[in-house]
Amino acid sequence: MLDRISIDPNICHGKPCIKGTRIMVSVILAQLEEGLSFDEIKEEFPELSDEDIKQALEYARHTIDNEEIGLLTSIGS
Repeated sequence: MLDRISIDPNICHGKPCIKGTRIMVSVILAQLEEGLSFDEIKEEFPELSDEDIKQALEYARHTIDNEEIGLLTSIGS
């Protein structure tokens, strides 16, 4: 499952990180959003593997899939 994601209140203020690092899932997602490839992300963070990046995406999807939100009446306002 998500064995590479760690949430520890003493590391990065409890934000989800790749286990054994201080690389937050949100940082990986931001780099993917900017259009960086897995290889480019791993150049910047050599301690990451493809599986770490995949699990960051899986964690985000899982979080969204299980989030309950109210009906949005206006998007972007």
